[in-house]
Amino acid sequence: MKKYIIKRLLQLIPILIGITLLSFVLMQASAMDAVDVMEQNTGGSMSDAEKAAAREELGLDKSLPEQYVVWLKGVLTGDMGKSFVSGQPVFTTFVSKLPATIALAATSVLMTVLISIPLGTLSAVKQNHFWDHLIRFLSFIGNSLPNFFVSLLLIYIFSLKLGWFPVMGNAQGWKSIILPTLTLALAMAAKYTRQVRATVLEELNKEYVQGARARGVREKKILYFSVLKASMLTIVTLLALSIGSLLGGTAIVESIFMWDGVGKMAVDAITMRDYPVIQAYVIWMAVIYVLVNLVTDLIYCFLDPRIRIGQEAGG
Repeated sequence: MKKYIIKRLLQLIPILIGITLLSFVLMQASAMDAVDVMEQNTGGSMSDAEKAAAREELGLDKSLPEQYVVWLKGVLTGDMGKSFVSGQPVFTTFVSKLPATIALAATSVLMTVLISIPLGTLSAVKQNHFWDHLIRFLSFIGNSLPNFFVSLLLIYIFSLKLGWFPVMGNAQGWKSIILPTLTLALAMAAKYTRQVRATVLEELNKEYVQGARARGVREKKILYFSVLKASMLTIVTLLALSIGSLLGGTAIVESIFMWDGVGKMAVDAITMRDYPVIQAYVIWMAVIYVLVNLVTDLIYCFLDPRIRIGQEAGG
């Protein structure tokens, strides 16, 4: 198992380097360099001599490979440069936004699990009955509604009409996180309920379930200890993908609710062409997805002994 983990970690290194190289080259391919962007954001006017001095100070007078090496060294040591807009260190700004996004991602995933797994399982067990048709209908509706519409609907009902929760911001503690969490969880739960239903139905029709029933094993025991455990591989895969996207920040939802996370930070940076912040966001997304994939593979080994035995045999 240790050899497998080390092997996977080594495989991630060229992937991350490739992503950082691609993002750096794309940022440099813009018609405006860092000095032009800073001049535009400040609204001032710089002479050619001042621009040349600024480019030399930022290292923009060097070749592209040299710039990339210097930038990569800075990233590895926690120095991602300074924001073109605020002038603050990018790493400090990014870290300050991260707790809000982590909190929103955690509550959204938890609510998604609490909704989708019970409803998907109930829909599969009650196949073609009233509860199955109702759950499938509601999941179809929830999956069809875009996040921005759901967020506006929730704001109108629970904030403007009932006054239960704040409209935007994250200054009122747990009340502030309810509406953005509901917005994200409803859409994900609607999609995953159908996936859980399909997975559980597939397991219920397998021979080992029929054999357990023939031996007189109780239906609940079969469902909880066999069917759901076997279904966890699919469920874990779905949740892993959602965790990666959520930790990357959900730009639309964070912007609508003015949730001060990395998603809103990225939208603001793109709008104002704040390249160092954009590059930090791209790196964060890359790291999150490769780590989530690694953790998912490790969970696979735990849930399915066949995978673990195969890896140990392959050595």
